[in-house]
Amino acid sequence: MKIARVRWACRRGMLELDVLFQPFVEAQYESLSNEDKAIFVRLLECEDPELFAWFMGHEECPDPELAKMVVQVRGRPAP
Repeated sequence: MKIARVRWACRRGMLELDVLFQPFVEAQYESLSNEDKAIFVRLLECEDPELFAWFMGHEECPDPELAKMVVQVRGRPAP
Protein backbone atom coordinates (compact mmCIF):
# COMPACT_ATOMS: atom_id res chain seq x y z
CA MET A 1 0.00 0.00 0.00
CA LYS A 2 1.33 3.43 -0.88
CA ILE A 3 2.20 5.80 1.94
CA ALA A 4 -0.58 8.23 1.00
CA ARG A 5 -3.17 5.46 1.39
CA VAL A 6 -1.64 4.37 4.68
CA ARG A 7 -1.82 7.95 5.96
CA TRP A 8 -5.45 8.14 4.90
CA ALA A 9 -6.26 4.79 6.56
CA CYS A 10 -4.74 6.14 9.80
CA ARG A 11 -7.48 8.76 9.99
CA ARG A 12 -9.95 7.04 12.24
CA GLY A 13 -13.26 7.82 13.86
CA MET A 14 -11.61 7.99 17.27
CA LEU A 15 -9.15 10.71 18.22
CA GLU A 16 -7.34 8.29 20.54
CA LEU A 17 -6.43 6.12 17.55
CA ASP A 18 -5.46 9.08 15.37
CA VAL A 19 -3.02 10.19 18.07
CA LEU A 20 -1.36 6.76 17.98
CA PHE A 21 -1.36 5.97 14.27
CA GLN A 22 -0.46 9.26 12.62
CA PRO A 23 2.80 9.91 14.51
CA PHE A 24 3.82 6.26 14.08
CA VAL A 25 3.33 6.44 10.32
CA GLU A 26 5.24 9.70 10.02
CA ALA A 27 8.16 8.55 12.19
CA GLN A 28 8.48 4.81 11.60
CA TYR A 29 6.40 3.35 8.77
CA GLU A 30 8.98 3.85 6.02
CA SER A 31 11.66 2.09 8.08
CA LEU A 32 9.54 -1.04 8.64
CA SER A 33 10.29 -4.22 6.74
CA ASN A 34 7.85 -5.09 3.96
CA GLU A 35 6.43 -7.82 6.19
CA ASP A 36 5.85 -5.38 9.05
CA LYS A 37 4.30 -2.86 6.66
CA ALA A 38 1.83 -5.54 5.58
CA ILE A 39 1.05 -6.37 9.22
CA PHE A 40 0.47 -2.68 9.98
CA VAL A 41 -1.90 -2.41 7.01
CA ARG A 42 -3.76 -5.47 8.33
CA LEU A 43 -4.00 -3.75 11.69
CA LEU A 44 -5.55 -0.71 10.01
CA GLU A 45 -8.22 -2.97 8.49
CA CYS A 46 -9.55 -3.81 11.96
CA GLU A 47 -12.56 -2.05 13.41
CA ASP A 48 -12.08 0.98 15.68
CA PRO A 49 -13.70 -0.60 18.79
CA GLU A 50 -11.34 -3.59 18.51
CA LEU A 51 -8.32 -1.35 18.02
CA PHE A 52 -9.31 0.86 20.92
CA ALA A 53 -9.67 -2.16 23.24
CA TRP A 54 -6.26 -3.52 22.20
CA PHE A 55 -4.41 -0.23 22.44
CA MET A 56 -5.95 0.72 25.77
CA GLY A 57 -5.23 -2.71 27.22
CA HIS A 58 -8.88 -3.64 27.76
CA GLU A 59 -8.50 -6.77 25.62
CA GLU A 60 -5.63 -8.79 24.23
CA CYS A 61 -5.36 -9.04 20.46
CA PRO A 62 -5.86 -12.70 19.46
CA ASP A 63 -3.51 -12.45 16.45
CA PRO A 64 0.15 -12.63 17.57
CA GLU A 65 1.45 -10.58 14.62
CA LEU A 66 -1.09 -7.83 15.18
CA ALA A 67 -0.45 -7.94 18.94
CA LYS A 68 3.27 -7.30 18.34
CA MET A 69 2.41 -4.40 16.04
CA VAL A 70 0.10 -2.94 18.70
CA VAL A 71 3.03 -2.96 21.11
CA GLN A 72 5.31 -1.39 18.49
CA VAL A 73 2.85 1.39 17.67
CA ARG A 74 2.39 2.11 21.38
CA GLY A 75 6.12 2.71 21.50
CA ARG A 76 7.12 -0.14 23.74
CA PRO A 77 9.56 -2.87 22.75
CA ALA A 78 7.89 -6.09 21.65
CA PRO A 79 8.27 -9.04 24.03
